[in-house]
Amino acid sequence: MSVFVKGFIFTELYQLHQQTQPCGGRLSSLKVTKIGGLGVAAISYVAVDYLRHLSPTWHARLQPTLWSILALIAVVRVPFYKHWTSEFRAAIPFVASMVFMLSALLFEALSVRFVTAVLGLDWNHDTPPLPDTGQWLLLALNEKLPGAVVEILRARIIGLHHFLMLFMMLAFSVLFDSVKAPGLGLGARYMFTMGVGRLLRAITFVSTILPSARPWCARSRFRVPAYPHRWAHKYYVPYASDANSIRQLIQQDMAYADIGKPLGDYQPDWGSMSFLIDFLRPTASEGSSWFSLLKKAGGGCNDLIYSGHMLVAVLTAMAWTEAYGGFSSALVWLLVMHSAQREIRERHHYTVDCIVAIYVGILLWKMTDFIWRAGDASRDRRLTKLEKIQGKLVQAAKDSDMDEVRELLKEVELGSQEKKNRPSSKTMWIFPSVTILTALTIVILAFIWTSDG
Repeated sequence: MSVFVKGFIFTELYQLHQQTQPCGGRLSSLKVTKIGGLGVAAISYVAVDYLRHLSPTWHARLQPTLWSILALIAVVRVPFYKHWTSEFRAAIPFVASMVFMLSALLFEALSVRFVTAVLGLDWNHDTPPLPDTGQWLLLALNEKLPGAVVEILRARIIGLHHFLMLFMMLAFSVLFDSVKAPGLGLGARYMFTMGVGRLLRAITFVSTILPSARPWCARSRFRVPAYPHRWAHKYYVPYASDANSIRQLIQQDMAYADIGKPLGDYQPDWGSMSFLIDFLRPTASEGSSWFSLLKKAGGGCNDLIYSGHMLVAVLTAMAWTEAYGGFSSALVWLLVMHSAQREIRERHHYTVDCIVAIYVGILLWKMTDFIWRAGDASRDRRLTKLEKIQGKLVQAAKDSDMDEVRELLKEVELGSQEKKNRPSSKTMWIFPSVTILTALTIVILAFIWTSDG
């Protein structure tokens, strides 16, 4: 009996050791066996959503059914999830990251409106786009590739809301141990990285205003004055089209043109936010609320280097690759590349915007590794716990006490989360309910607000 117990202990410890390895071993085998579930769900979501272009009737039937099934599966799994303590500890960083990301998005919205409004609608409409060699290449490939391939490249297979939903599915897969806990930690890293990326993006495109690849865009989306702001009248307009004027401006290093009295803009009463009037340049038809004005913007029209859509896509692909891996991550990266060429093909962005977004997204995700790591902390705690009970395991083996062995190994598995400072049992009943309800609400809102890309 003693030999059997020792063999049992050796087998269990070997499996536990394999679970704690960062690569290879059982972790790799787990990913291979679990790739099907999340990967199939992701492919199903993209395929069903694409039916809106092929068969709107079937899309209207299948999409609610698919989302109901996925939500039901997630809710049913909640009582069996073992890592709510880790999720509870990650809740504050998650909320803080969300607030930071929303603040970054607000700053970005202000910047988008500014770069469109400061030069007026006439400039946006009359200024020709920049030469884009990436688009020239795609047009050349249209003449060389088979027609079926070109149609696939043109197809609207993937959009912004798809990448957001793919990340939501990735985060929810923590309930099935497909992704290392805590899921809120993964969400916190995603949102924090998104916030940093959005801030850098806004600072970049607001620094130098570049013409849109779609000259008609501003007039269709914005209601701003047709003429430039007084800042542009004084520092840009007199010198923009005359090479000699630009040379003289460089030599004097000061604005020398007499522009007379500039036209006055509409001045609403925004109270303490009135300082935004010069940046947003509202019109009387847009109402009296500065926040409502920003919500009507509907995206930017200038060349907003780098691409925000591509940043979301790359961060989703990086999260998927690190947290889940396997063949499905390769598929996600293919969708990223498809989305990039379509952004260029449809002139939503210049090629440089997509290229910069790809490497910035990769670098930012690597730099925020400290927020969430794929199981490193859990592995260290397990090894520490295993060292502490090593003597008890040896004694249990000598006594041929298999029940004690099982209890000790279970303690190692569950003890990877520290017992001290754990929340009360009542809190741990309320917290999962609030977390799942909030998460599902976020999924629904994200789906509604971004369904048009």
